[in-house]
Amino acid sequence: MNHKSEIEQKVAEFLLQIKAIKLQPSKPFTWASGWKSPIYCDNRISLSHPTVRTYIRQKLSEVIQEEFGSIGMIAGVATAGIPQGVLVAQDLGLPFAYVRSSAKEHGRQNMIEGEIIEGQRVVVIEDLISTGKSSLKAVEALREAGCDVVGLVAIFSYGFDVADENFKAAKCRYTTLSNYNALIKYASENGFVHHEEEDLLREWRRDPANWEPKTV
Repeated sequence: MNHKSEIEQKVAEFLLQIKAIKLQPSKPFTWASGWKSPIYCDNRISLSHPTVRTYIRQKLSEVIQEEFGSIGMIAGVATAGIPQGVLVAQDLGLPFAYVRSSAKEHGRQNMIEGEIIEGQRVVVIEDLISTGKSSLKAVEALREAGCDVVGLVAIFSYGFDVADENFKAAKCRYTTLSNYNALIKYASENGFVHHEEEDLLREWRRDPANWEPKTV
């Protein structure tokens, strides 16, 4: 197992153990989009677990240094990317700002909170990537403010093809500590799901918009 795979598996292990990720192939969740999903991910729960929180912070910092080199600022995507971004910015000794989902309706009507310096190299921190649209909205706001956004790093990705397409279209590199395939591999090998449930989980990944749960 290479170093990247080790990190993917360790993050998957942590997220399952603390129930930040729940797998329910036979009793699916309903997302805001209306999709039926056998998985629910809330990485904010990691903040309540110091060991997990520390590991994620360290690995996010390492990935940023390895993938993007010298940067000038960390930016978090509101809301879940804010605490993770603050931890990483503190770890790397860098300035921090965050991007709202929409501009404030009062005061200065900011969409970006924090000091922005035109031309500075920025890495965006996100907790979860699904289609990538909300993350890329933050990237666009930073670019419009004059930042050189060199990439985005997240804790977990569902691995949807549409996310790859959206990031490619936006010319924004992204990487994650773990992903859906790594999660299912760990869950299957360590008793979190049985074989029939694993098949359902893989079916959902192939066509999440039209997936229907089955009793196993």
